[in-house]
Amino acid sequence: MRRCGGLTGAQPATLEAQQVADEVQLQVEEKEGKKFEVFTAVEFKTQVVAGINYFIKVHVGNEEFLRGFKSLPHENKPLSLSSYQSSKTKHDELTYF
Repeated sequence: MRRCGGLTGAQPATLEAQQVADEVQLQVEEKEGKKFEVFTAVEFKTQVVAGINYFIKVHVGNEEFLRGFKSLPHENKPLSLSSYQSSKTKHDELTYF
């Protein structure tokens, strides 16, 4: 269940979460200055605001994970990477950032 403004509980990644991750992969690679051979959504949370914010934990290989934040504006704008965190582990909690 989505509450306006609050984060949902962590859920295993769905096709929707993977599609969001796929759409920002290039932007993350540009910011990190490297290409990821693996970019698999593992789990995610969402936040309903003026659209939906996606917080996605992404496995990028070698036991390294990224936490990506993607904002989906209510206007008809393309999805874009708002923020991300690198050097995370599989066990790091997915929190608001």
